[in-house]
Amino acid sequence: MLVYFTFDSRPDLQQQLLDQFPQVTFVFHNEIDNNVLAQADVIVTYGEDLTEDHIEIAQNLKWIFVASAGVEMMPHEKIAEREILVSNVRGIHKKPMAESVLAHILSLKRSLPYIYQNQKNRIWNKRGGNPSELNGSTAFIIGPGAIGAELGRILQAFQVNTIGFNRSGQSAPYMNETYQITELKNHLPKADIVISILPSTKETKHLFQYEHFQLMKDSAIFMNFGRGDLVETDLLIRVLEEKLIGHAVLDVFEEEPLPSNSKLWDLNNITISPHCSSHSTRYLERSFEIFVPSLEKWLKGETDLENKMDILRGY
Repeated sequence: MLVYFTFDSRPDLQQQLLDQFPQVTFVFHNEIDNNVLAQADVIVTYGEDLTEDHIEIAQNLKWIFVASAGVEMMPHEKIAEREILVSNVRGIHKKPMAESVLAHILSLKRSLPYIYQNQKNRIWNKRGGNPSELNGSTAFIIGPGAIGAELGRILQAFQVNTIGFNRSGQSAPYMNETYQITELKNHLPKADIVISILPSTKETKHLFQYEHFQLMKDSAIFMNFGRGDLVETDLLIRVLEEKLIGHAVLDVFEEEPLPSNSKLWDLNNITISPHCSSHSTRYLERSFEIFVPSLEKWLKGETDLENKMDILRGY
């Protein structure tokens, strides 16, 4: 069996695989080699480099392990047509992403950008910046899965009222209340912080419209840490220019990298994070903690793998 990594992982993690699975041939590349691809039984990828042509070439391919939560850039139909199993690392992002979201919230609440700017300019001003408190706030978590639950757990420690929104409306961990996403507009006026961690699907594309922002408090913080197509870019620019909300923190964008001529760069009520909220020195380590047991199962002929996905649904 040949397992083909289309990225070059850490040497210590590679050695772990070689020692634990001597019966498997592993190939580690930084780009796709079609000759190796044609022989691969399993591909490990970040999900951004596979095309329909690659799937056509990989005639032995039976399983794709995606070392990412998102699969929107993969050739869904071609993979489904071939009935190739797809699994991912859903859940490994919860610690770093929850910490990133919390860091941005606390930074804004405690006026850290103002403090940093004053330090840069050698200004001592004890009374500026308009700091506020996180405790007692109401935070909406749209998509309260693994990441949302971890975020809810931390926010509740700050005495934040957490309200989750999902497809079913069924209760979710560390949410004080949970509603269906279709009920979002009914509740938006009471939100102090709105955090989306939704995947990219047909249902979530451009889910947020102008009227959603009209319903929010003019002091509300809107945070998108899911996928960039939740809101149209031009609409988001309009909302921020009109100051319908207090601030936006965006880790994801419709077009990435964000073009240097985008109006978003010029606005003073936005924080632009270059899709890095899940980054951590422990990222690959956590990915391997899912991949290794899955590979053990696969070698035994089992296909009920952790985080097995419906590629056409995108999760």
